[in-house]
Amino acid sequence: MKELNPNIVQEIIDWRHQIHAYPELAFQEYKTSDLVAEKLTEFNVEVHRGLAGTGVVGVLNRGDGPKIGLRADMDALPLQEENSFAHKSMVPGRMHACGHDGHTAMLLGAAKILAADNDWQGTIVFIFQPAEENEGGGKKMVEEGLFETFPVDAVFGLHNWPTLAVGKIAVNAGPMMAGSDSFEIKIEGKGTHAAMPNTGNDLLVLASQLVLSFQTIISREIHPLESGVISVTQIHGGDAFNILPASVILRGTVRYFKPDIQDFIQSRMQKMISNFCDLHDCSFHFSYSRRYPPTVNSAKESEFCKNTVRKLFGTGNLVEDSLPSMGAEDFSFMLNEKPGCYIWLGNGEKQGGCMLHNPNYDFNDDAVIYGVQYWVGLAKEYLKS
Repeated sequence: MKELNPNIVQEIIDWRHQIHAYPELAFQEYKTSDLVAEKLTEFNVEVHRGLAGTGVVGVLNRGDGPKIGLRADMDALPLQEENSFAHKSMVPGRMHACGHDGHTAMLLGAAKILAADNDWQGTIVFIFQPAEENEGGGKKMVEEGLFETFPVDAVFGLHNWPTLAVGKIAVNAGPMMAGSDSFEIKIEGKGTHAAMPNTGNDLLVLASQLVLSFQTIISREIHPLESGVISVTQIHGGDAFNILPASVILRGTVRYFKPDIQDFIQSRMQKMISNFCDLHDCSFHFSYSRRYPPTVNSAKESEFCKNTVRKLFGTGNLVEDSLPSMGAEDFSFMLNEKPGCYIWLGNGEKQGGCMLHNPNYDFNDDAVIYGVQYWVGLAKEYLKS
């Protein structure tokens, strides 16, 4: 692989730091999308704006040939940054704690290099997606005609991965990230004095029973070799130390890889809630939202990515045996429409080895070279095919 010009690498890092310092939440990526559009125009890439609101799509067309889509996400998280470096967030309560600043900057760098390279033929579609964090920007782009307006034969994505050494790239055929659902349970009963629980309903005991019982769905009702997660992340009820509340709300998330497991978990949760509330003479409302489907790589495109990594970086930098993550990704909506592959790019142990969504997280600038080389090499190899 041809070495990257150090000046270009530093330019990409500078873009990354600029994006990191001014993080924007889902569907509010105005400065970020302005920067992306400005740079793409500067590189003589055809720019399209407005898809999913703040989305930006760049197109490089060099005549007949394959059409490849490359995607990066742009949004930040509602989190107060605790880092102290020069490019830390300047916006209170917002930060790039998932490395999307690095994703955006790397794809911009690849666009600059590919736009100046005449050694390929076909079409490259650069997809800069808003609102990956919980709000489904990928789904919205697809629904608004992403692949009808910008047809591609396959689409590819990546995510920086902190438990993977810099220079390593993980590629799996099949599931890479889990599906993600959310739920809310509202239970209503008879509030009473905390010293006289027999005169009402102790909904906090009921809520506690549900939290524990949900875990038996995973541990005792699903085949041990299947995967699923039920996590209750919120319990809201009561305002005083001596009052048993008349209502309690529980919220949380479900993760899975297979649709039949998703169906089973939802139905069993419904039945458990109903049975427990009948037992305690309470009423309930159960809301279950199916949000992100699993991110599943197609076999052909996964093998293509593996071969590209081997060619670019050597077999030793390819990781093929990593377990899929129970985290979720709305790139799944794009993979539901087109074949493709989503890989993990090693981010190393920067900032003490903290995980994504941590207030001390930061994308590792040492990974920029590998990410940009991967994008450029992947696009050129695909267009040769």
